Amino acid sequence: MDLHQKNILIVGLGISGMAAARFAKNKGGIVTITDIAKEDALADYLPEVRKIDVRTELGDHNTETFESADLIIVSPGVPHTILPIERAKEKGIPILGEIELASRYIREPIVAISGTNGKTTTTRLLGHMMKNSGFKVFVGGNIGNPLIDYACREKTADIVVAEVSSFQLDTIDTFRPRVSVLLNISADHLDRYPDFESYVRSKGRIFKNQAEGDTAVINGSDPSISLISKTLRTRVLPFYHQDNFHTKNREYAIISRRNGQNAPMINIFTKEDPEGFLDLSQVDLLGQHNMENVAASALAALAAGGTLKGIQSALNDFKGLSHRLEFVKIINGVHFYDDSKGTNIDAVARALEVFDKPVVLIMGGRDKGGNFKQLRGIVKKHTKKLIVMGEAGNVIKSVLKDSCQEGAQNASTMENAVSLAYLAASPGDVVLLSPGCSSFDMYQSYAERGEVFCKAVENLENSDRNITHGQ
Repeated sequence: MDLHQKNILIVGLGISGMAAARFAKNKGGIVTITDIAKEDALADYLPEVRKIDVRTELGDHNTETFESADLIIVSPGVPHTILPIERAKEKGIPILGEIELASRYIREPIVAISGTNGKTTTTRLLGHMMKNSGFKVFVGGNIGNPLIDYACREKTADIVVAEVSSFQLDTIDTFRPRVSVLLNISADHLDRYPDFESYVRSKGRIFKNQAEGDTAVINGSDPSISLISKTLRTRVLPFYHQDNFHTKNREYAIISRRNGQNAPMINIFTKEDPEGFLDLSQVDLLGQHNMENVAASALAALAAGGTLKGIQSALNDFKGLSHRLEFVKIINGVHFYDDSKGTNIDAVARALEVFDKPVVLIMGGRDKGGNFKQLRGIVKKHTKKLIVMGEAGNVIKSVLKDSCQEGAQNASTMENAVSLAYLAASPGDVVLLSPGCSSFDMYQSYAERGEVFCKAVENLENSDRNITHGQ
């Protein structure tokens, strides 16, 4: 794909957009970046914009700029249905996402991971498995290292492991992973998609260009994914929990427990390892959903050439990622956990399932169109009290307050939420931040929200205030 002297329009000045601009400039393109955000909101990126010397149009989108482009590269955060893009499509101007553009310049095999929840953990873990199996690995995509950055490099890896989001999949054309992983699909981003079915179709696009000889790793117990898998032309490797095992496949992974022991294990039956076994007793990950992530990673690693020995060694020393059911601290017997990455309904449910002690749950943020009523059952089972905050706080409170033993309470700030949660907790209880919403009403990212939570917990421990909790 020749970009030399072509008018390249980058839509969205963020990490992905900046990486695409660098790449297009290096390829000799005449680059313009457009973003509806104003200059002061994009201040962090402007020094690099000036360094690579590209045009910018900030604060609005100029339709004429779109219509005069030779190629438009859309960042994941920008809906590809906005009017200027629709006008460009009508004129036949190619519209690509950064991940599609990158794939056209990458010759190494790509392993792609998607799903509503668990993508980043699985991507990092899979990359670690391949590295421990003796491969040189690039790990990136939708996790801070744009795939286009790898396409710029002179040094190559043996394999590329990439997290891909539904937004990125919306703008693929020829993107073809040799191994694709689809972990789960539950309602999310319904503030961007018209309905759940549209979101499912976007996730299913990860398999769009796979052919015979490629591999699809799927959650065999997810009904939406099971429907998608019936049309696949690839080798299919499903994973299951023992209690919902149902397959005629000769190749699969099953998560179970040793008789009389709590430590889970995974049995693998594939052509690469007909009777593989993974010991999960040393795995530093909480929850049934993380066992699914492990099973998916292991199947994908084997399909990509990894070894069982490398997979097991990676599991033994892999540490969980920040803000994903991350243990923070114990204060006077109260256990604090940061699950700020829990930005949708299913993530909250999966987090609550982990704990057998009463939970004081902190939720809230910007609503992404989730149906909070779906949480009533599991909140009633696990939650002692609910603390709500942010734009969606009152909506969540109205739906879930009757499901909590001690009702729900509003908080004005994260510090206030942590204090209120601590007051409501008794020794042995859990205080869990699992918002079920995006962070963008109050914070720049889920990571910033999680860091503020952890700092508030730290301040709580160091506070001289005489707080009596559990009353």
